[in-house]
Amino acid sequence: MTASLSPAETAAVKDARAWPFEEARRLIARLERMPDGKSKTVIFETGYGPSGLPHIGTFGEVARTSMVRHAYEVLTEGKRKTRLICFSDDLDGFRKVPGNVPNQEMLAGFIDTPLTSVPDPFSAPDGKWASEGAKKNAYPSFAHHNNARLRQFLDQFKFEYEFLSATDVYKSGAMDATLLRMLEVYDQVMDIILPTLGPERRATYSPFLPISARTGKVLYVPMVERDAKNGTIVYVDPETQQKVETKVTGGAVKCQWKADWALRWMAMGIDYEMAGKDLIDSVTLSSKICKALGGTPPEGFNYELFLDENGQKISKSKGNGLTIEEWLTYASPESLSLYMYQKPKAAKKLHFDVIPRALDEYLQFIAAFPTQEPKQRLDNPAWHIHSGHPPSAELPITFVLLLNLVAASNADDKAVLWGFIRRHVAGATPEKYPLLDHMVGYAVRFYQDFVRPKKVYRAADDVERAALTALSEAIGKAAPDASAEDLQGLLYDVGRAVPRYQDLTAKSATVERPGVSNAWFNAIYEVLLGEPKGPRFGSFIALYGILETQALIAKALSGAFVVKG
Repeated sequence: MTASLSPAETAAVKDARAWPFEEARRLIARLERMPDGKSKTVIFETGYGPSGLPHIGTFGEVARTSMVRHAYEVLTEGKRKTRLICFSDDLDGFRKVPGNVPNQEMLAGFIDTPLTSVPDPFSAPDGKWASEGAKKNAYPSFAHHNNARLRQFLDQFKFEYEFLSATDVYKSGAMDATLLRMLEVYDQVMDIILPTLGPERRATYSPFLPISARTGKVLYVPMVERDAKNGTIVYVDPETQQKVETKVTGGAVKCQWKADWALRWMAMGIDYEMAGKDLIDSVTLSSKICKALGGTPPEGFNYELFLDENGQKISKSKGNGLTIEEWLTYASPESLSLYMYQKPKAAKKLHFDVIPRALDEYLQFIAAFPTQEPKQRLDNPAWHIHSGHPPSAELPITFVLLLNLVAASNADDKAVLWGFIRRHVAGATPEKYPLLDHMVGYAVRFYQDFVRPKKVYRAADDVERAALTALSEAIGKAAPDASAEDLQGLLYDVGRAVPRYQDLTAKSATVERPGVSNAWFNAIYEVLLGEPKGPRFGSFIALYGILETQALIAKALSGAFVVKG
């Protein structure tokens, strides 16, 4: 995983200030304070609750943690072995039926059942498999289905990770020693948790959740007896009112959330784990429990939440916000990684409108990389997205420009766009520009699904009509091979001649040569493209063609685009 650095990059690493490097330095400081910190394998962890389909926030946590892991390996020159564990809390009781899965009535009958014992609603509509053959080809449980979906996403992005299931880990005995330690320090754990609970919850709380041998359900009941020497607890079955004794080992119990988090940190020796801002209090309490167990809490930071277009936190149970599949329908995996890299401590809205900008910014970062100094490269997001080896890419056209080209031409397939691109870039083919070919496909799909339905053209008023007519005449006199800059200059000349669009406050503006206000370009976008904003229009004309742009102006001025009320 470690990148091979040039001598200049190696020298620049000590001054790199990108946030993954800063996180890696805090991890190094933590390890230096630990008795075995210089010899142990460094373990990174991300957690996932498979009570619903994996959402894009889960991907973000793995992506960001992988970036910190790589930065750590670079800073330590790959001298220490590292692991990234993706841990699924699939022994948790099923608490709520998600709103975005089928067969919800069936699922409602499995509330409080461990997630690995809840039938997969996509495979077993009635809670039962139709046949042994169907069962053989289906996922064994809802958790198995969701875990598989998560791993599919992670593998698609080529993350290096180890997947662990809580069900397997608890039942294998890997947690047993720490569970027995939890029983020994039971009173200390209760002293940490109880002050944070209300009176009703305080009366029933226990860090251990027995899994009933009678019903198979996870029970939220208090302990009435404890025997640390024999590793057992006693609780009252809420239905039979009989006392039940059970061991805390071997998967007979599951720990409550905050205790479970501390249990994992201790049992697996976790060194780094980040979490959402909504879990700050949980991190604090789990850290105290980890210390009570005799462990050292991991390093990490709290990232801001992902929000849907309405500003609401995205949720597995609600299914709001973008899914990973939806993002990848309209943009590249790397653009999603960039979105996760940027400003991790700022809240992010995950809706379709953010996709074009993210893709264009990614393309700008990889285009800039070859010409940057070593220190700049280490601060370039592309370096972190690609573990130190960003691909080379020659991209003569932005994604936003492609979107507007699709909009003007109403292209329904990639071949139409490639016809325009070849006019702009001599000899361009999908084979020569494979990344651009992917972008063309993304642009067509994004336009069809999101841009075209929202287009609102308006009629030009008398001033706009005269200005657009003058623009058509001006570009008609331009040389057939006029550059984008030449055509942009004509746009300014036309706008500068119209009093409405003159801007004397612009930099270098004079009475003889005024600047041009944004109102001129807004009129172009709204009348010709049906959108409030658009590309640098000189570049658009160069790509779309002078004759085609003149035809577009004529059609707009004829009123053909305006929907008659």
